[in-house]
Order: sequence, then C-alpha cells, then structure tokens
Amino acid sequence: MLLNVLLQAAAAVEVTEQQQVAELSLFDMALKGGVIMIPLLILCLMAVYIFFERLVVIKHASQKDPLFMDKIKDYIHDGKIDAAQELCQKTDTPYSRMIAKGISRLGRPMNDVQVAIENVGNLEISKLERGLSLLATIAGGGPMIGFLGTVIGMIEAFFNMANAGSNIDVTILAGGIYTAMVTTVAGLVVGVIAYFAYNYLISRVDKVVGDMESRSLEFMDILNEPAN
Repeated sequence: MLLNVLLQAAAAVEVTEQQQVAELSLFDMALKGGVIMIPLLILCLMAVYIFFERLVVIKHASQKDPLFMDKIKDYIHDGKIDAAQELCQKTDTPYSRMIAKGISRLGRPMNDVQVAIENVGNLEISKLERGLSLLATIAGGGPMIGFLGTVIGMIEAFFNMANAGSNIDVTILAGGIYTAMVTTVAGLVVGVIAYFAYNYLISRVDKVVGDMESRSLEFMDILNEPAN
C-alpha cells in the first residue's frame, strides 16, 4: 500500500516537472523568432516613442483659452496691437501663432492677411504631423517583416526535413516552425500597435486643425467688423 502511494507521488512529481519544462515564457518565445525579432523590437520601440512624444505635443497644442478671441477683439478695436501680440506670445499655441502673424499684417489688404495666416497654419500642421508618416510606415512594414520571418522559418523547416531523409522527426521541424509562427505574431502585434496609435493621433490632429480653422475665420470676421 505504501509502495503504491510512493509510486503515485513520484509519477505526479514527474508529470509536474514535465509540465514545467514544457512551459514557454514570452522571452523564450521571442528568442525562437531569431534575428527577425531584432528589427521588430526596434520598430515597436520606435512606435511607442513616437506615440507618446506626439501625444504630448498634440495635447499642448489642443489647449484652449475660451476668452482668447474676445481679448483679441477688444485689443484690436481699441488699437492695442502690442497687447494683442503679447497675448498671442503668452498663449503659445498653433492658433495663437496664426493670429499673431495676422496681427503683424494689419494695414495690408485682407487677402495678404489671410494668406499669411494660412501659411503659418500649414507650418503648424506639418509640425503636429511630424513623425506620423514613420508611424504609418511601421504599421505597414511590421507585419511584412513578420511574414519575411515566416518564410525564412518555413524554408529552414523544409531544409531540415530534406536533409533528414527518411529519419524525419517533429523536433527537426520545430526550429523553423517556431521562427515562422513567432515572427508572424510579433509582426502583427507591432503593426496593430502602430496602426491604432497612428489613427488615434490623426484624430487628435484633426481636432486641433479644426480649432485652428475656426479661430482664423473668427479673426478675419473681427477684422471685417466695424469698430464700435
């Protein structure tokens, strides 16, 4: 009876050890992907950096002062041009820099003022979108690099199988299949992260651009209003 219990305990320990050996951590799985995992890791880190760096910039650009345009209107109608320029410098947002450029063109034809504002607006938009094209490239390139690893892994698996001749074993194919599957998953993960990050940032930029257009139109209306 005692012998049977000991044998069962030993068998349970052996099964547990086999299960522990069979476990595969994320780090070990990443190593199975081979050298293809290195560029994928670099692309992932780049995507995360671009996302958070652009998020901070866009968040700062989206700050709003609800009384800004009212103050600008009062300063312009009162002839306090220097005070209006100083307010734009203190606000330090894309739309305030557009308004500052428009104020600096006061006295010239309205078309010149509008063109000056639009030029500054285009520059501000390009600043906000800096790095987003790279993020879009990562979203498309990550899965492609992953699929490249898939092809390399399958070539390795078939090469090993061809060299094994009639002594084909599952372990011979395991290395190549690991590379194929792991790089596919990693490439898709990088692509998904970059894709959603890109679209989220684009939506935030669009909101800032809409606010810039609204403020510029409001400024042009102020210039066309007769002073009280």
